[in-house]
Amino acid sequence: MVVCGITGHTGTLGKELLKNKLFLFKKFKGDITKYSDVVEWVDKNNLDLIIHLAAIVPTQKVNQDYLAAKKVNYQGTINLINAINKKKKNLNWLFFSSTSHVYKIQNNKKKIAENYLKKPYSKYGNTKWLAEKYIISKLDKRIPFCIGRIFSFTGKNQSKEFFIPAILKKIKTSKKKTVTLQNLNHYRDFISLEDIVRAITLLYKTKSKGIYNIGSGKKVSLIGIANYICAKYNKTLHHIESKSKTTYLIANIDKLIKLKFHISNNIFKIIDKII
Repeated sequence: MVVCGITGHTGTLGKELLKNKLFLFKKFKGDITKYSDVVEWVDKNNLDLIIHLAAIVPTQKVNQDYLAAKKVNYQGTINLINAINKKKKNLNWLFFSSTSHVYKIQNNKKKIAENYLKKPYSKYGNTKWLAEKYIISKLDKRIPFCIGRIFSFTGKNQSKEFFIPAILKKIKTSKKKTVTLQNLNHYRDFISLEDIVRAITLLYKTKSKGIYNIGSGKKVSLIGIANYICAKYNKTLHHIESKSKTTYLIANIDKLIKLKFHISNNIFKIIDKII
């Protein structure tokens, strides 16, 4: 059995990953911002690989307290890398969960490849970009690592601070037949939690190194998502047009496809499972 150290096991993605029978998981239960906690966990467990998910993710939370988010997302990663360098130089593989937010947001339909301009469009993205750069520059060169830039996702029990749970709640609880929403004139790339776990597992099995986009490679309209949910509850969407430009954040997943990866769920199937 492959022994996998995991940080962030209590998050939505972490809980889904724990269902994977390939790994025997050793959960990090300490404080990721305390180096002593991290180095003790790394030292006492005979880990074959580490999957690092621990982070403050909702952009609203990050915006409210950027320093706290940076401490977890960036300093926490520094602590882990330094602990690995000190105690686990024989580690077989490290996976770091990053985000599409590290990219410059698009005003056209072109898909974003891994070498596209890095210009974080959110404070959350900036914390992840800083962490990426630390891993690339400071991790012991003998240790293979993979950075997965995960695009939008949703699933059961996801925090109401995320897009789909938020509008689902608003539509479901509205007493009016017409639900008013605004600023949905954007396109995003949604992937299921199950497919993210499959991608991470595939990257491990193929011992892939470097940076990979993890997404569906398909664009979906936020208005389309809202209309679909409204229809499920026999309601009508009234969308207030935004003056801002339409934006796109769609993954080029050619690198994953070369590994024989395929998507098993689209966003509407994902929503059906949540409702």
